[in-house]
Amino acid sequence: MDLLDLLRGPWPWFVAGPAIGLVVPILLVFGGRRFGLSSSYRHLCAIANVPASYFRYDGRRQGGWNLLLVAGIAIGGLLGGVVLGDPEPLRVAEATARALEALGVSVDGGFVPASIFSWEGLGTPAGFVAVVVGGFLVGFGARWAKGCTSGHAIMGLAELQPASAIAVAGFFAGGLAATHLLWPALLGGP
Repeated sequence: MDLLDLLRGPWPWFVAGPAIGLVVPILLVFGGRRFGLSSSYRHLCAIANVPASYFRYDGRRQGGWNLLLVAGIAIGGLLGGVVLGDPEPLRVAEATARALEALGVSVDGGFVPASIFSWEGLGTPAGFVAVVVGGFLVGFGARWAKGCTSGHAIMGLAELQPASAIAVAGFFAGGLAATHLLWPALLGGP
């Protein structure tokens, strides 16, 4: 077994967790940077000179490193998915598949229900709410909370920021409410 074989497939929590945790001290030590991705779109728009006052600042100076971080995440995802990818396709847990089927959603043996997350599914109420309304709410919420889930949960909690603790609690409460209240109502389930 070579190193590539060891890196394939899911890494155990005791390796992946500390690796994610090391992001905070590395960013703070090497340049005093803060981790978060929701500002990347703003930096990109500022660099592209989008004609809106919100985007009028030096995006290269203030956010160039952040765009490098986003590029690194994309390259890491490509390497993880293609080079180090597990040959077995990712599947939804059986209990989750049964719960979705009880709501009338088939996972079709894959990971993402195509009846919701596809061009055809976008025309359904559940697909529209999941993709369009959900996407808008994520963007609005990240701006309103002054950061995204990664910024608050990884960086903010590591810095013991009370606002991040409140934001993370809100993220989890919203996720639980969507899972147990919104989705069954949208899908016509129990």
